Amino acid sequence: MKRIYNFSAGPAILPEAVLREAADEMLDYQDSGMSVMEMSHRSKIFQKIIDDAEKDLRTLLNVPDNYKILFLQGGATTQFSMIPMNLMKNKKADFILTGNWAVKAFEEASKYGTVNAIASSEDKMYSYIPDLKNLEISEDADYVHMVDNNTIFGTKFYELPDTKGKVLVNDASSCFLSEPMDVSKYGLIFAGAQKNVGPAGTVIVIIREDLIIKDHLPYTPIMLRYDIHAESKSMYNTPPTYGIYLCGKVFKWLLNLGGLEAIQKINIEKAGLLYDYLDQSKLFYGTVEKKSRSLMNVCFKSTSPEIDDKFIKEAKAQGFDNLKGYRTVGGMRASIYNAMPIEGIRALVKFMEVFEKENLK
Repeated sequence: MKRIYNFSAGPAILPEAVLREAADEMLDYQDSGMSVMEMSHRSKIFQKIIDDAEKDLRTLLNVPDNYKILFLQGGATTQFSMIPMNLMKNKKADFILTGNWAVKAFEEASKYGTVNAIASSEDKMYSYIPDLKNLEISEDADYVHMVDNNTIFGTKFYELPDTKGKVLVNDASSCFLSEPMDVSKYGLIFAGAQKNVGPAGTVIVIIREDLIIKDHLPYTPIMLRYDIHAESKSMYNTPPTYGIYLCGKVFKWLLNLGGLEAIQKINIEKAGLLYDYLDQSKLFYGTVEKKSRSLMNVCFKSTSPEIDDKFIKEAKAQGFDNLKGYRTVGGMRASIYNAMPIEGIRALVKFMEVFEKENLK
């Protein structure tokens, strides 16, 4: 079996140990005689799977007791509607615009109330995190929305905005569980699993209990109500059972590594290897302001689009796949999530050094 180095932004690489364990259990999970894909979500055996997943996630993030963990469907994008439908009591929200997903959430929320862009990095193609000091938070804002890590442009928040007591909502999709996080600083955290946690089809929501009330917008569909999902413990309808099962295995994998402090050290080392090379290269360069650089999505370009195309093609032939940048951005993007081994980064840098010598004019 040949495994490539998969730098896809999502669906993305999963830990090989997790995939092998899931493969071993594919036809017969713990002597049940069936796959997790086949079993009832109402069965005792699946109840233990989801209970263990929640318990391990609480341990990893040290989630306070007054927060609920929900395993939902629809991906992170559904949350762009679900959040304003449930939290917009004054029908007003503030947004920090740092890229496509923040803008999409902003546009969706505008259907349900007044939205304000209180900071933006659009002026420089979202290549930096805007100044978060002295933000003009709306007096009656129901919440402030941020996107912790920008998958497309490769930026990351390294400090949190002062929301002046307003609820902070964090789209943490592409950096979730890559480092420790103080959950108590947020009212709601959500993350699509397919970046750094599990397969596509599952979204994780961590929400403070006081925000789970029945005072949602009156036309909110029942499947988009946090109170319904919290009361039914993510079992109102058939949840994404196999996705939850694999997320649970990733949680255990992280715990066995030593938790989020341990994986953060690994991620800093991995990103450092690639950024250090880019900073001294005469052919390639990083596209993000240094103090805003993501540890998960490293965006870079060469001296010309033609060389970019050649690099992507030759890299794929050597087993480095999915390095092409987002379609509207161009260049390259190496998504180096938790499951990317450091050997993959070393091998990529070595290939880039050779490519540079052969193509530098």
